[in-house]
Amino acid sequence: MSASRSSEAVNDVEGTQEADRTLVALIKAAFPHERVPDAAYERTAAVVRKQAEENTWMRVKLAQGLDSLQGLAGGIFHELTPQQALPLLGRIQHTTYFGFVRQTSVVTLYEDEEVWEALGYEGPSFDQGGYIDRGFDDLDWLPDPRIEEYDGEPLEEVVSDLPTAASTSSTRGAAVPAGQSRARAGRVGNGRTKQA
Repeated sequence: MSASRSSEAVNDVEGTQEADRTLVALIKAAFPHERVPDAAYERTAAVVRKQAEENTWMRVKLAQGLDSLQGLAGGIFHELTPQQALPLLGRIQHTTYFGFVRQTSVVTLYEDEEVWEALGYEGPSFDQGGYIDRGFDDLDWLPDPRIEEYDGEPLEEVVSDLPTAASTSSTRGAAVPAGQSRARAGRVGNGRTKQA
């Protein structure tokens, strides 16, 4: 879809501002973030449109899908809140064009540095020597970790109900599953119980 309409448009929606608004609203509803600016969603929509233009089949699917979405929303999809749009997204979630929009948007949107800033991500650190010397532990909203040694009951007493190890004099040894008697364990393969 291009900003200038061509005579080869798939429908009345393709290439219009309505289609652009619907695509941006679709991406916002699929990836709702209050602090992410509209410009980031608009840049993501531009990438979706550009990639769709590279494949005629996908361009047609996207144009038809956006037109159908507008129809499902009574022509006002771009005016819906993400909460109002969610049931409509549920209805189109298995369509080809929605899969294409979702796949393209998830990469494009979360690679946008303005989105990183809005979400509090400082960006990759490999080119700056990693996180260890860059305040990886500066999250003030997490509780301080416990650093003292455990001084409670010894672990043996806490798990004292575990079966004891088999004796070395037993020919069956560890083959007796936990909770099974040795008499039952004597019935091996032939279905007969050994006499005591």
